Amino acid sequence: MPHPLKHVVIVGAGFGGLSAAKALAKSPVQITLIDQQNHHLFQPLLYQVATASLTPAEIATPIRHVLRKQGNVRVVMDRVEGVDRAAKEVLCESGERVGYDALILATGAQHSYFGNDAWAEHAPGLKTLQDALALREQVLSAFEKAELLADSDPEAAKAYQSFVVIGAGPTGVEMAGAIGELAASVMRDFRRIDPADNRVILVEGGPRVLPSFAEKLSARAASDLSELGVEVRVETMVTGVSDTQVETNQGVIDARTCIWAAGVQASPAADWLGIETGRSGHAEVDKTLRPEGFDDVYVIGDTARFAPQGDALPGIAPVAKQMGTYVGKRLDAEARGKGFDKPFRYADAGALATIGRNRAVADIFGLKVTGFIGWLLWGAAHVYFLIGFKNRLFVVLQWLWAYVTWQRGVRLIMHRDQDGNVT
Repeated sequence: MPHPLKHVVIVGAGFGGLSAAKALAKSPVQITLIDQQNHHLFQPLLYQVATASLTPAEIATPIRHVLRKQGNVRVVMDRVEGVDRAAKEVLCESGERVGYDALILATGAQHSYFGNDAWAEHAPGLKTLQDALALREQVLSAFEKAELLADSDPEAAKAYQSFVVIGAGPTGVEMAGAIGELAASVMRDFRRIDPADNRVILVEGGPRVLPSFAEKLSARAASDLSELGVEVRVETMVTGVSDTQVETNQGVIDARTCIWAAGVQASPAADWLGIETGRSGHAEVDKTLRPEGFDDVYVIGDTARFAPQGDALPGIAPVAKQMGTYVGKRLDAEARGKGFDKPFRYADAGALATIGRNRAVADIFGLKVTGFIGWLLWGAAHVYFLIGFKNRLFVVLQWLWAYVTWQRGVRLIMHRDQDGNVT
C-alpha cells in the first residue's frame, strides 16, 4: 500500500525553502513551491545593490530556472494569506487553495520598528530588491541634491550629505561601511560639495557594534568603521524619525537619509497556524522543526525559533539552508515508508561581517580573523552561497573592477512612481 505522503507544499523560496525542495529532488512526492516573487534573492548582498556595487541580476535568480531540472516541482507565483488546518489547504491571494500532505513554512522575516511603524516611511529597511533600488535612488539623489544646494543653502546640503544607519548588527555595520566607501568614491565626480561634509552615523542602542560577535572582533569592527569615517554611537536609543532628522536620547541628528537595520519581525506564518508567539512573532519549534501539536507542518528559517540550548539560532543563511535540508530528508524518508528519528542539529561554522575594502571580521570554527584575510574569507563565503555560475562570476568581476578602479559600477537613478514603476 502506498504511503500517504504524496504532496509537499513549500511556502517561500529563500534559502530554507529551496534547500528543502532540492533535498526532495529524488523523492516520490510532488512539490508545490509558492512564493510571492519569481526570484530567489541572496539577501546578504542586498546592501551592495543599495550602494551601487552590484545589480539586481547578480544577486537574484528566477526560481523556475533554479528548479528547471527537478521534474517533481510545480512553482507558483502567488501570495499566501493563510492556512486552513482542518482542510489541510494553503490559501492564496489568487483564490487558489493548495492542498497538502506536508507543509513547510519558510516565509522569512520583515522589519520590526518595535511598535513605531510610522518610522518605516522615513527609515526604510532592506529586505527586497525593490527596497534596495529605492534606497539606491535615495542615496545617490542625496548627493545630487547636495550639489544643487551647496552654494544657495549649505546647511541643507550638509543634511543631504548625512546618512544615519540605525542598528549595528552585521547588516547595519556592512551598510554603514558601504555608504562610507560610496561617499568617498563619488566625490571625484562632483564639483561643489565638500567631501568633509560627508557624514555616516551608525546608531546602536547597545554597548557595542556586532553584539553577537566576540568583544575583540566587535572592537576591531568599530575601529575599522572609524577609519572609514563612520561615526559610531553606541548606547544611543532612537526616539523619533522624520524626513529631516533622527531624534535620540543623545541628541538630534540632522540627516535626509535614514536606514533601518535594528530589528526584524517574523512573517505572519505563526498566525496562519493559530500559534501563540513572542513579541518577534516567531513560531517555536521542537527538535524536528515542527510546532507543538503539529505533525504535518514544519517551520524553518527566519520564521522559526529553535532554541535547544536556550539561545535561539540566528536568522542567517546557513541556519535556513541546514533546516531546509533536514526537513527535506525527513519527508523523503517518510514518503518512502522509512523511519527518521534524528533531531535537527545545527553545525555552526561561524560568522562574518565586512566593514569595507580590506576590512572584515570573521569567526570561523573558532578562528578569529580580521583585516584583509577576513575580507577574503567573507568574499569567498558569499560567492560560494550564490546560486549559479554566472552570478558568481559576475559578482567576482564586479568586485575586482571596484577594487582596482575604486569605482561603483551601478550609479543609476531611475525615478519611480507611487507603485514602484520606473518613469
